[in-house]
Amino acid sequence: MGAEDTASGLEYEIFEDLRRRVGGAASRIQSTAAAVAQLDGLAALAETAVKNAYVRPRVDDSAEIDIRNGRHPVVETLLDGDRFVGNDLLLDGEANRILIITGPNMAGKSTYMRMVALCAVMAQMGSYVPARHARMGVVDRVFTRVGAYDDLARGQSTFMVEMLETANILHHATDHSLVVLDEIGRGTSTFDGISIAWAVAEYLHNHPGRQARTLFATHYHELTELELTLPGVKNYNVAVREWNDRVIFLRTVARGGTDKSYGIQVARLAGLPRSVIERAKVILEELEAETLAADGLPRFARPHSAESQQLFLFPPAAVHPVLAEIKSLNLDHLTPFEAMQRLRELKEKAEE
Repeated sequence: MGAEDTASGLEYEIFEDLRRRVGGAASRIQSTAAAVAQLDGLAALAETAVKNAYVRPRVDDSAEIDIRNGRHPVVETLLDGDRFVGNDLLLDGEANRILIITGPNMAGKSTYMRMVALCAVMAQMGSYVPARHARMGVVDRVFTRVGAYDDLARGQSTFMVEMLETANILHHATDHSLVVLDEIGRGTSTFDGISIAWAVAEYLHNHPGRQARTLFATHYHELTELELTLPGVKNYNVAVREWNDRVIFLRTVARGGTDKSYGIQVARLAGLPRSVIERAKVILEELEAETLAADGLPRFARPHSAESQQLFLFPPAAVHPVLAEIKSLNLDHLTPFEAMQRLRELKEKAEE
């Protein structure tokens, strides 16, 4: 027991001596650790750049973000034997200020947008980026509105969280920011969602000091009509091909919009019952038949006067007199013979 006490005392003396010596050299040890950490980080970035064929970006004070054959640095390393399909991007704060990106689920819209955001962060932290060429105009902040989640503990629904994040972006983004918006407005009714998404895009395009370079992915194909009214909006889509009523994802982002989301084909891939798929097709055909106004023009990109800035989803149209007469009929008080007589009269009026 005496030997054990002596040994413990010696150990504590040695520990105290070591602690005093370390404390006296604390600043030197900390600076050395910081240098080793920085060297380790740079070496890791260099090794990754060589291993994955990254390129040195040109970082400047311009408004231009020009990426050619860009790839997602994480997704491409997770592909099992498949080659990642690279894509180009041009944002310049002028004619290409907002890109509306359409395409089906699983086609790669979110991957494309996150690739751009990651390249912006990597370029400004001193890393090479996964691309063949990259010019990165400095961004002050990267704002994202991606995913769907709630905060029920605070009484906030999925849609409320989405709107809170969107509000934060609209209040704090600047002309030098990069904004990534994925499916704005999907947490509410279709018309409410389209209206909010449309107004958000217009705000980011028109509001002084908030004209951020923006990537806007959406399944609201009506938003592609923004290109007709706003000079800084351009439409892009993730290309697919249909074959035997199935969809093949090409993973290529191409110029122009799309008018289909292929949601039913994706639902088939997920395993929904065949009867549900077939019924969905019928309903979709009926809904698509109602997408044009009475004059045959798209409902959303209609010109409006300076006196009225209201954007009507259903523009007023003159009611045909035959339709007006049909609406006025009281069918509960018509005999079969009277109904036939009225039908004959209405047919004659329609022919006239």
